[in-house]
Amino acid sequence: MAKFGELISFNKPVLIDFYSDVNENIINTLRDVAAALGDKAKVIKIDVKQNEMLADALQVKGNPTFVIYKNGELKWRQTGTQDANTLIGLMQKYV
Repeated sequence: MAKFGELISFNKPVLIDFYSDVNENIINTLRDVAAALGDKAKVIKIDVKQNEMLADALQVKGNPTFVIYKNGELKWRQTGTQDANTLIGLMQKYV
């Protein structure tokens, strides 16, 4: 969990996709978000099957679950597919 704390403690917004199955559409969406935001934000994917303790601790039940953190604080969370423009708009609120 200490590593997770390091991931979310940036003063830039961090978008995390908790996933359990590889979905090409979501991968492309995350690429678009990362490209649009550049170095203003971080985009991270976390496989819940390989990080079960973390997923349990954060009560990640659905696939995918997107969360936004800034300075270690949870800003937004949503389970279910999101489009790139929605995610970009949400992230820009915290840039």
